[in-house]
Amino acid sequence: MTEGIYILANDIVYDQLVALLNSIEANAGKKYPICIIPYDERLERVKCELQNRTNVTIFEDNGILKSWNEFATKVWQAHPNAFKIWQENGISGIYRHGMHRRFSCFDGPFEKFIYLDADIVILNSLEYVFQQLNKNDFVVYDFQYKDPKHVYNLNSDKLLDIFSEARITNEIFCAGMYGSKKGLFNERRREELISWLEKGEAEILYMNAPDQTILNYMIMRSGISSYNFALHLSKSERTGCSVTSNHFEEKNNILYDRGNRLTYLHYIGLESQLFTNVCSGKNIDFPYREVFLHYRYLHEPNKRPKFKRKPKAYNAPASLFTRLLRKLGLAS
Repeated sequence: MTEGIYILANDIVYDQLVALLNSIEANAGKKYPICIIPYDERLERVKCELQNRTNVTIFEDNGILKSWNEFATKVWQAHPNAFKIWQENGISGIYRHGMHRRFSCFDGPFEKFIYLDADIVILNSLEYVFQQLNKNDFVVYDFQYKDPKHVYNLNSDKLLDIFSEARITNEIFCAGMYGSKKGLFNERRREELISWLEKGEAEILYMNAPDQTILNYMIMRSGISSYNFALHLSKSERTGCSVTSNHFEEKNNILYDRGNRLTYLHYIGLESQLFTNVCSGKNIDFPYREVFLHYRYLHEPNKRPKFKRKPKAYNAPASLFTRLLRKLGLAS
C-alpha cells in the first residue's frame, strides 16, 4: 500500500515549504514520496526547488482539483449568508478558496497519506501515524477540541441537533495535520453531504476557517473512524504541537515538551510574510525562530541571514511615528 505526504503550498509560502521539506528529510527520512498540492498557480519558485528533490512532485490532476473545487462551491452555496458576508468584507467569491484544494488528497496517488500545511516543521518520525491508519480511517494529533468556536458556529441552534456536545468536545480537530486514506469520499458520499447541507445544516459551518470547518463536517457527519493521539496518549506521553505554547525546550534543533519529543511544530497564526521578511534579512523575532531557520537553511547554511542586534518582536506595537503615518494614510 502506497504511503505518502501531501503539502498545500505555493510561492507565497516558499521559505516555509523549504523548511518543512528539509525537516521531513532530517527527522522522518526520505522514504516517503511527497506531493505538493498547488494552492494556486504561483509555483515558479516551488518548481525550481523541486528540481533538486527527486522524491517530491506537484499534484497535476486538474480534473480532481476541479471536482473538489466544485464541491467546495456547492458547500458554501448551501450556506445561508456566507457569500453575502464575505462580499461585505471585501472578499470576492469563497474566502481562502485555495485552501479547499487540500481535499484533493482523498483522490490522489497515495493509498495512505499524511497531509501537512506548509507552516509546519516535522521533528520526529511519522511512522506511528501511518501505523494507526491500519486501525482508523482518519488520524490527528492536536488540541483543537478545546476550542470548538474555530470549527463550528456555536451560535447555531442546529449544531447540537447534528452533533452531540460529547462529539464536539472529543472529535473536532485542526486541519493543518492529519492522516487518512484515499477514496473515503466518493461521488455518492459527497452528494449525500451536500444534500444534508442544503437542507439547513450548512449554517453550523464556521466561515472564517472555511476548509477546516468543512473537513470536520465531512469526517464527523460521515461517521468515519477517527483517532486523536492527544486524547489517547497518557498525560506523561503526549506533547503539544502549537507555536503558541511557550514551554517547549530546544535541544539540537528538536523541541521537547516536558521531556517528550514533539512530532511537529505548527507555526499557526503567524503570517507567511513574517517568514519571508526574516529570510530576507529583517531581524524580527517570533517563537521558535531558530528552529525554523535551522531547517530553512539546512542545506544552504551560507545563505542564512546573520543578525547582530537584538531582534524586534513580531507582535511589538507600532511606534508612535508609524501610527501617525498610518493615520495619515502614508503607511500600511
